Amino acid sequence: MQSGAADKTSTGQTGPDPDAFLLTWDGGTWRDAVRLKRQLVTTIGRSTNNRLVLQDEAASRNHCEVFFADSEWKLRDLKSRNGTLLNGLKVTADEQLTPGDVISIGACRLAFCLSLDEPAAARPRNLPDNDLATLPGRDTPPPSILHSAARPQFAGSASQLTAYASVLSRLYQLGLDLGSAGTRSELADVVLASLERETVAMIAAVLVFIPDQRSTAQTSTSELQLLGYRSRTDLPYRRVSDNLSRRVLQSGEAILARDVADDRQLSMFDSLGEMKALSVICAPIRAAEHTLGLIHLYSSNPENPLDRGDLDFCLAVAGQMAVALSNLQQRESLATGLARARSANDLLRSQLPGAGGLVGQTPAMISLREQIALIAETDAIVLIRGESGCGKELIARSIHDRSSRRDGPFVCLNCAALNESLLESELFGHEKGAFTGASDRRIGRFEQADGGTLFLDEVGEMSSAIQAKFLRILEGHPFERIGGRRPVQVNVRVLAATNRDLEAAVDDGSFRSDLYFRLQVAEITAPPLRERKADIPLLAAEFLQRCVLKTGRRITGFTDEALLRLQEHVWRGNVRELQNTIERTVILCRNEIIREVDLQLSPFARKQTPETPATVTAGDAWQQQSLADVELTHILKTLEHTGGNKSRAAQILGIERSTLDRRLKRLNE
Repeated sequence: MQSGAADKTSTGQTGPDPDAFLLTWDGGTWRDAVRLKRQLVTTIGRSTNNRLVLQDEAASRNHCEVFFADSEWKLRDLKSRNGTLLNGLKVTADEQLTPGDVISIGACRLAFCLSLDEPAAARPRNLPDNDLATLPGRDTPPPSILHSAARPQFAGSASQLTAYASVLSRLYQLGLDLGSAGTRSELADVVLASLERETVAMIAAVLVFIPDQRSTAQTSTSELQLLGYRSRTDLPYRRVSDNLSRRVLQSGEAILARDVADDRQLSMFDSLGEMKALSVICAPIRAAEHTLGLIHLYSSNPENPLDRGDLDFCLAVAGQMAVALSNLQQRESLATGLARARSANDLLRSQLPGAGGLVGQTPAMISLREQIALIAETDAIVLIRGESGCGKELIARSIHDRSSRRDGPFVCLNCAALNESLLESELFGHEKGAFTGASDRRIGRFEQADGGTLFLDEVGEMSSAIQAKFLRILEGHPFERIGGRRPVQVNVRVLAATNRDLEAAVDDGSFRSDLYFRLQVAEITAPPLRERKADIPLLAAEFLQRCVLKTGRRITGFTDEALLRLQEHVWRGNVRELQNTIERTVILCRNEIIREVDLQLSPFARKQTPETPATVTAGDAWQQQSLADVELTHILKTLEHTGGNKSRAAQILGIERSTLDRRLKRLNE
């Protein structure tokens, strides 16, 4: 058989010479299909010498021809008596054909297309609703029916199944092949190939209802779309009687009919006078209570007509295709829904306050955004440095959102918030029973971020043991879950952040030098708020809008005095402190506009600033001390200043409470 599957052009599976098609139009749908081959000239006319024979007195013996030349399909009139029309205009020279073009010859209409399931195939252009092709006998009485059945004979007892073991084996293989098909056209290819092997049909075709446009009654043959066909002798495909198709759609039973040689619909395009269909099978493709389409088989060989065995096999194939087609349509529907949900999600995210990313127009922020744009294009590891509260996580998310991994997961973990054993479990996961309390297997953050981005905050607080394991993953090695033996390989981009002096940590041996150099592939520094005070009004307005949406308060903005006070304030907690201050102010403010007296500023800024730390004065003499000793002295004096309150001391130092505990423990060892 010659394949007429629709995905020769629409799915990209084109050979060196993809074919085209001419189809007849009956006023409601495309019906019969004639394949056009690039290496052949398709002549059209009343003479039986033509490749496409028309039984229309208005057609000349040699009326026109369609051929491929200069990389184009073309139509040429052969000096016909009544002329050839293309989209209603008379053809006077070689005319290029494009999908959807309509050729008119007398009362006959032929539509040109490159694929049977292309979107343009829904309806040819420039064709009025009441302009019917000459299809004499389209409602002629159906031919005599030999058999009708809703189920194949071998779908019965165990003894019957044994007798049909060979057929069932081939149907099993067909099911596997259908399961691997990814498009409707691929499904049609698989089904047509199976029918070609297992039946005596000269021509086989698959017709389906257009998704989401299926008739409520499911009996309208005009809504059926030709998905693909195969012909053993390169004959055109012609639809069987509408009456026969309607009966199959109404009853849900397949039909085997004989003596159809006088069906004028089948002989409308009598190629070289050879096509005389003597037997026809029409089987419904049914899934649950819905008919998804039809399978047509017909044969013109009186010595080897279609029989009950062909009918049973066609029924079984139709049943398997119904399941595969339903699953495929469900997957397509889910994929469409997912795409719509993603589009809606992106739209909603773009409309959220601050969803555009980093806020600010100072030179420091413009430079930062330029760095992010350059780094996001690559898959490199990034080390994000900066003081606490500068927005290092926001920078990491901006890199992820602009990278090729934007559709993958973005997973965050604060390494300073967990002790060594918990951090290892969070990063790498654990197996059931790996340790006390491990009642189930846990997937670590690396596996959760597979295909996306893993952001590790406070990476400088990792213990030496975890640093070694972390380094191996960065170098591309697989890892094992705690208590596991199976290696786990992941594809993750790592973004690391720290407010710690890693160079000093490398010098004192608390941070591995090889890990330091592995992390420092690309480096971004988040500017502190004191270096971009001009951005404070923009940030304040952004945070105010968020808080108003969240709390429902009717606050419209700030007075000039309030904005000036915000810009003069020393933001030791950087952007995070500003955000918390605005939120606290909104909660306590009773006015529609925030005044200077309404601002709820932190009192700690008046006691100490980053530029003038409490442990350094102008009159201090230089002493020979290591950085570790200076750090310990500063921490102890800060604790003395707070009366031993570690939480307040950590806030003054600009670090987390857990980080302060670990540094005290390390410095006192």
